[in-house]
Parts: sequence; C-alpha cells; structure tokens
Amino acid sequence: MAYTDDTPEIKKQRAKKMMLWFAMISMTMSFAGLTSAYIVSKSRPDWISGFEIPQAFYISLVLVLVSSLTFFLARKSIQNEKHKQGMGLLISTFILGILFIYFQFQGFSEFINAGYFFTGSESTITTSFIYLVVILHLGHIIGALIALLVVIYNHFKQKYHKGQTLGIELAETFWHFVDFLWIYLFLFFYFVR
Repeated sequence: MAYTDDTPEIKKQRAKKMMLWFAMISMTMSFAGLTSAYIVSKSRPDWISGFEIPQAFYISLVLVLVSSLTFFLARKSIQNEKHKQGMGLLISTFILGILFIYFQFQGFSEFINAGYFFTGSESTITTSFIYLVVILHLGHIIGALIALLVVIYNHFKQKYHKGQTLGIELAETFWHFVDFLWIYLFLFFYFVR
C-alpha cells in the first residue's frame, strides 16, 4: 500500500512523528554546534582543563537512565491494558525527571563552590560553555516533563488503549532523546576537558 492510500488518521500520525523527528534533528544540530565550539575554544590560553564534573551530574546520569526504563515500561503496560501499573510508572518517570532537575541545580552549586561561575569577572569561557549547555538541556527536560504531564492527564482521562497510544509514543521518543542527549553531554564533558 502506498503512503497516499493511507487513511487520514494514519497520515496525521505519520505527520506528527515526522515533526517530532525534525525537531529532534534540529536540537541535535544545535548541541553539535555548541560542543564543536567547545572543542575549538579549548585552544584558548584562558581555557580551564582540570575541572571536575560535579558529583550531582553522576547522580543525574543514573536518574536519566532509570527514567528511560520507567517510561518504556509505562508504555508497554498501557499497551497491554495494565492501566494502573502504567500510571504508576508514568508518575515514577515524572518524579525521576524532577529529581534530575534538582540534581542539575545541585551540580551548579558544586560548580559555584569550586569557584566556577557562569558570568562575571570570575567566570571563564570554559564554565560559561558548561553552564550554557546544561541550562539549554534543562529547557528541553522541562519540555519533556510538560509532555509527560499531558500524557499523565490523558491517561487519567482513559484516552489511551491498545493500538491508540500515539501520544505516549511521541512523548516517550522525546523523553529518550533528551535522556540520550544528557548521556552524550555527560560523556563529552567527561572526556573532552
């Protein structure tokens, strides 16, 4: 069957998935540009290369991995008509996302306590880059949390059933994307100092 022969509903679903993929590709290009600029800036004489990644960022890494698992299991539960279990896993994912944000700010506190500032006379190009990238990622996490709240609300209203889980699938795809993005950024800052 050709794409042109699909029902309007299937075309609409495909369009929504494509819009999400285009958005994620453009976000990937933005972060690729920022990390490329970070690498180029390493040749500056005022570059700090001996900074330590805050311990809170390690905790964030674990939280992000667990949250991807809970979101995956939530979708599977809802698709298998285990709605109560699915709701519990969706709420768990939301809590893990909030904890992720909390530990990101804890990481900022550790950075500040170590004397690394975002702006001002005591800031450096290195720390400004790190803050900028992490804050930009936090914005995407907040967007993913909003999408997750919409999914929780729709699930509470019993809008998802077997074969009708597009909203969950889109939110889950975006959630995994921002999780993967944090893993990439963490590894990037760990290895490229």
